[in-house]
Amino acid sequence: MTSRPYPDLHDHLAALDRHGLLVRVRRPINKETELHPLVRWQFRGGIPEAQRRAFLFEQVVGARGEAYAMPVLVGALAASRRIYSLGMGCPLEEIGPRWCQAARNPLPPRRVDSAPAQEVLHLGDENEEPGRGIDMLPVPISTPGFDIAPFLTAGHWVTRDPDSGIQNVGTYRAQVKGRMRLGLNASIEMGQGIHEHWCKYRARGRPMPAAIVVGAPPVFSYAAAQKLPRDVDEFAVAGALAGAPLNAVRTMTVDLLVPAEAEIIIEGFVDTQALEPEGPFGESHGYVNLQELNPFFDVTAISHRRDAIFLSIISQVTPSESSLIKQVAYEPLFLAYLRDEHGLASVAQVALHEPLTNLRKLVVVQMREPGEAEAWKALEAAAAYHPSIGKLIIAVDEDIDPRNPDALFWALSYRMNPERDLRLLPGRSAGHGPLGMQAEGADAALLFNAVRKRAYPPVSLPRREYMERARAIWEELALPPLRPEAPWHGYPLGLWSESFEEAAERAVRGDYWRTGEELIERRVPGGEPNTSTFRPDAKQQ
Repeated sequence: MTSRPYPDLHDHLAALDRHGLLVRVRRPINKETELHPLVRWQFRGGIPEAQRRAFLFEQVVGARGEAYAMPVLVGALAASRRIYSLGMGCPLEEIGPRWCQAARNPLPPRRVDSAPAQEVLHLGDENEEPGRGIDMLPVPISTPGFDIAPFLTAGHWVTRDPDSGIQNVGTYRAQVKGRMRLGLNASIEMGQGIHEHWCKYRARGRPMPAAIVVGAPPVFSYAAAQKLPRDVDEFAVAGALAGAPLNAVRTMTVDLLVPAEAEIIIEGFVDTQALEPEGPFGESHGYVNLQELNPFFDVTAISHRRDAIFLSIISQVTPSESSLIKQVAYEPLFLAYLRDEHGLASVAQVALHEPLTNLRKLVVVQMREPGEAEAWKALEAAAAYHPSIGKLIIAVDEDIDPRNPDALFWALSYRMNPERDLRLLPGRSAGHGPLGMQAEGADAALLFNAVRKRAYPPVSLPRREYMERARAIWEELALPPLRPEAPWHGYPLGLWSESFEEAAERAVRGDYWRTGEELIERRVPGGEPNTSTFRPDAKQQ
């Protein structure tokens, strides 16, 4: 086995343990009713993201009392940004640049002849026996009470384009349907490469070879979760993220390359001539996806490490592990797209709203002093980035925190005129949603130009130096810890004069009586109340 400079899942698990980011659950846990709900609480129970951890369930049982040899690991890839950073092997601030560099400079995998992933092999009729095949894997139910079966949520599907020979890797759910049969749901509205491969095999009248990787080296999982160009092999991007080619081994019954250090490999063929019902399943848009006709996967072999760990991902209502694993890379790649491909140097940040909306629907583009035409160019470019992303797209100034809904509503309320600053883009795909493309039909996108079009008065909070002095006193009094939210101090935005500045400085020195006397000299006879005295181009008295 060739040496490797990158961690596999076992190495990553040990690192999580060392950093206090792992909860070991040693009591029996029912995978049908208890496992996912327990981890779900750290996403729906008001736990700050920084305090979320991975969970290792060491005694997994089923509803029929069966015990499983494999432990189940949940939250290990992206329960928090700190966990993601650990899996990437670099500080959080370096993740964005590393992703952009890896997407531009992929490293193809290195072929090896033997692999931990194939230490134990299950072939043939033995897999049809109780407790064998898929039945030996502790696949949890994600949404107890609504899902009609266990689903693999962290399975990375590997397929190959029959024309170009380029492999594609994507993370899609897989319904457990039999000991040798799984469902496949790769949402076609999101432009998945696997669907294009499936169509090509169907046109040839042949089943599509495929392999499902469970528990790969973390960088492979991170690459599998992203939306990359169809002619880019995610395996090679994962190598670039690792800084060295990943070890790859050929599968036993189909001609595909998979990570040599994977925990579990499920091989087989996706039928291209028939579909069967798949779902319901609790989806990431926050609703149960009811049931659709989808392809099915006939398993030909299962291999795994002797000490294999079954990996599962928390998905469904966001925030979740599924949304965070996408968001950390989506945002810098989206930013690079606007800056590099469209030349929009004024774009400072792209924020994809995560809670409940699942990244795709609400996009915020933060900009540094853009002209009005440039703001519209950024909005239209953002709408064209990906067919599944962008229903409400908002452009804001740099002083607006794109992750603070209150700040966004503030910008929408006072920095835009809906009659002039709102555009509707009709005729878009409905995309990822609870009712599906057939039910929704055509959708649309709304573009909000909420950047300032002119100078504004200062933000009406105390200046920074006074807020900082007050915070020092707050801490001296041992009051509850503060978590400042922007804006937490006032700052000028263009409409301000030297005379106002002088008067404000006199006020904090207690010399405001002098200002009151000066105002007497500015009395005018008659007139109407609320008449502004401010003239931007004139010195104020």
